Amino acid sequence: MDQDGFDIGGRLRGLRQARQMSQRQLASRAGVTNGLISMIEQNKISPSVANLKKILDGMAISMVDFFTEAAEEPQTFWRHADLPEIRSAAVHGPEATGARLSLRRIGRAGRNSLMMLHETYDPGADTGPTLYSHEAEEAGIVIEGEIELTVGDEIRRLGPGDAYIFDSRRPHRFRNPGPARCLIVSACTPPTF
Repeated sequence: MDQDGFDIGGRLRGLRQARQMSQRQLASRAGVTNGLISMIEQNKISPSVANLKKILDGMAISMVDFFTEAAEEPQTFWRHADLPEIRSAAVHGPEATGARLSLRRIGRAGRNSLMMLHETYDPGADTGPTLYSHEAEEAGIVIEGEIELTVGDEIRRLGPGDAYIFDSRRPHRFRNPGPARCLIVSACTPPTF
């Protein structure tokens, strides 16, 4: 189990067995060793974000769906409080800051071709010092506060009304260096996490 009490090993084992896959079959699809999958399923090791993503890709499961235990019913309208929250550590890795970083989504991999996020970064919130990437294109508009966005070698500080768009395969990072909360509304296509 991870520090939040989420049983990564049990969840992985359950999803693998539901697909009637052996550890060896999953390992072959994911490009990892079956020993790694065995150790994760027994909660003897905690997988890196990169290895977990490879394994989940081998089962065609997004990170968000992996960490969302209850199945979502298709629906058209959502209240803010009911938007599923993405576990930041699942997307950005364990090095993401402990400061409050909230990513609430609408749309998901396997069901929609677009995902939108309501992103909230409290002062000091950071997706982590290691830049991350994923297969998509993303764009966003800063609604309030400031965000420092790193994309490749470029670093920009954006404020209210400022926007961005980039190929998400380029390594990137979001950080709130300011004293106030930052709110961003963004879109990602296709949904990849």
